Amino acid sequence: MKLIISSVSGEPIYEQIKDQIRAAVLSGELAAGGRRCPPLRKLAKELRISVLTVTRAYNELADEGIVENIQGKGTFVMSQGTELMKRRARTRIQRIFDETCTAAKAADIPLLDLMAMLEASYKDQS
Repeated sequence: MKLIISSVSGEPIYEQIKDQIRAAVLSGELAAGGRRCPPLRKLAKELRISVLTVTRAYNELADEGIVENIQGKGTFVMSQGTELMKRRARTRIQRIFDETCTAAKAADIPLLDLMAMLEASYKDQS
């Protein structure tokens, strides 16, 4: 797994690490159920950042239930981490859909047009 950070993005480095690890877990690149995340010191050295920054990212991912820190062994993707992230994503998407539908109704946009807009956006992401 290759992480890329940007010092000019305006987003904290630990957040960039968390986002990329979440994406790797969701895509299956970091498989759940015992797959080890990159070691703290090795990742910090590769990214040329503080070990504390990587530690913060891993600890926050552990607080979210995505990874588990095992003293002396490393950080591992939890078996339910992928499902937890998918459930959270579904909830977040449903909230966005609710807001979108409210705005579409207020603007008198028909459901078929709204579905066409969603399909176009979805295809643009591929």
